[in-house]
This record gives sequence, C-alpha cells and structure tokens, in this order.
Amino acid sequence: MSSTPFRYIPGQFYWSFLLPKYWMLWIAILLLMLLAILPWAIQRRLAHILANICWKYLKSRRKTTLKNLKVCFPEWTVAKREQQGKQVFHDMMLGIFETLNAWYCPSWFKHRVTIEGLEHITQAQQQGMGILLMGTHSTLLDAGGYICAQFFDPSVVYRPQNNPLLDMLVYRCRATIYQHQIDHDDMRGLIKNLKAGQAIWYSPDQDFGLKQGVMAPFFGTPAATVTAHRRLLKISKAVAIPLYFYRHGDESDPRYTILIEPIIPNLPSDDELDDATRMNQIIAQQLRIAPTQYMWFHRRFKTRPEGYDDIY
Repeated sequence: MSSTPFRYIPGQFYWSFLLPKYWMLWIAILLLMLLAILPWAIQRRLAHILANICWKYLKSRRKTTLKNLKVCFPEWTVAKREQQGKQVFHDMMLGIFETLNAWYCPSWFKHRVTIEGLEHITQAQQQGMGILLMGTHSTLLDAGGYICAQFFDPSVVYRPQNNPLLDMLVYRCRATIYQHQIDHDDMRGLIKNLKAGQAIWYSPDQDFGLKQGVMAPFFGTPAATVTAHRRLLKISKAVAIPLYFYRHGDESDPRYTILIEPIIPNLPSDDELDDATRMNQIIAQQLRIAPTQYMWFHRRFKTRPEGYDDIY
C-alpha cells in the first residue's frame, strides 16, 4: 500500500499549527504584532536596547562582524570598527521594526521615500525584458521591498524558513508586498517569471561555496561568489539592474532612498570570473553608501580553498 508524501504548500494554514509545540511561536507572533503598532520613538528605543543585548551575548556574530569589517575596511581604526560593528547590530534591530511596520503599519512610510533611477526599470519593462534586481542582504529586510513596491511591482527570490509556522507567517506578510515569491530552488519558476517580464529581487552576495561560484575579489579579498545569475540571465534573456535602498537622515524621523542603476552591460559575458568581479565591485560600491546597513554578521569569507588564509 503506497501513500502520497506530504507536500507543504507555502502560505497555507495547517491545523497542526495549533499543536502545543507551536504555542510559544504564536505568542511571539502576537507580541510582534503589538510591537508593530508602537510609536517609532518607542520602537527605536527598544531596538537600541535589543541591539546592546545581542552585541553582548551573541559573541560569534559579534566576532564575525568585526572580522568582516576589518577585512573590508582596513583603513578604519580598531575603535571605529567597534563603533561601526555595534551600529550594524543597531541597524539590524531597527530593520526588524521597520519590517514589522511594512507588514502591519505600512502607512508609517508615507512621505518618507524617494527613488532615483526608476526609468531604468520602466524602459526595460517597456521593451518586454525581464529584470534581475541585483541587491544585497540589507538590514532593512522586507521594509526595503515594501518601499520599492510603492513605485513598481517587485517579485523576490526567497529561502523558506525551517519552521513551517514561521514560514507561513513570513510568506503571508510578504504576499502584501511582492507580486511573486519564488523559492530559491525553483529555477524553472524563476526563469518563467523572468521571461514574463517580471522584476525580481535577487541577492548574489553570500558565500555558498565554490560548487555554485568562483573565487572573486570582494573589497579586495577573494570570496566565494555565486554565478547562478549568469545562467538565469542567459536562459531568460533578462537584464541585470543594480538595486540598493537605505535609511538616512535623523534617526528619530528617518527617510529612505531607493537607488536604481543602469543595466549592467555585457552580463553575462564569456568570462565567469570577470562577471563575478564586476558584480562584487557594484555591491561594494553600494555598501559604502551606508556600510552598517548590511548583514556583516554573515560569514562572507567562510570558503577558503587551499592556499588561502582563514578569516574567522
């Protein structure tokens, strides 16, 4: 007797989510919803407190952050790296509250957002081109996606959460922002949406080893750099457009800017290493605008082939 294997459908509610093992997560979800309706002044203060706690107790993440900053910004003093490292954690916590606002109180962003370079997306779509929006893992999280959605219809490539209830929550909240959510393993779906002319946010800025990439300089240091987007662009005939968003101004009354750059020329080329190097240069240039609004606590240089010194 054969049985059909269970297939989890993203965003769907299952009665098993009411079992006791999920009760603490439900409580956390309700707490997050309450935090989302707090005034920004209180959210900002809570972010500061939580950032200090994380900086003190998440020693591994703190160490990784400082190592990354040392590698990428060697001109900084030890004192500046420490100060900027703490700010990374602070921006991460602010980003969590900004994401909650995007999910539950999106009107908070009204009159706070400006955009530069929207014509690059508009022109490409008018020509029927699909677009890979080459972005980064920003501490703004889904707040960045929301502010982009005020000007065009973005889709996103995502990695499912390990906890199915949390995945359902995130998927449903993101459904109010993104036109499509495409599993990072669903290459067929990604290509299909690109061929349909979608603008899809894709972040090629993490270390997934050399099975999916090459060693290319990132801030002058060799780093495993993914190259899957080259194949996506080639198969779908889409174009790559750099996208960056960041917070600026007075933190008590912040503003947000979306920066869209021209199509990256001749991508993909015949040189995989050159393409990876160019992409890393674009990302590095973006990150210098607001250095602490990047997830530096990820081990960007964890892959070290023979002959390369360990970073961490």
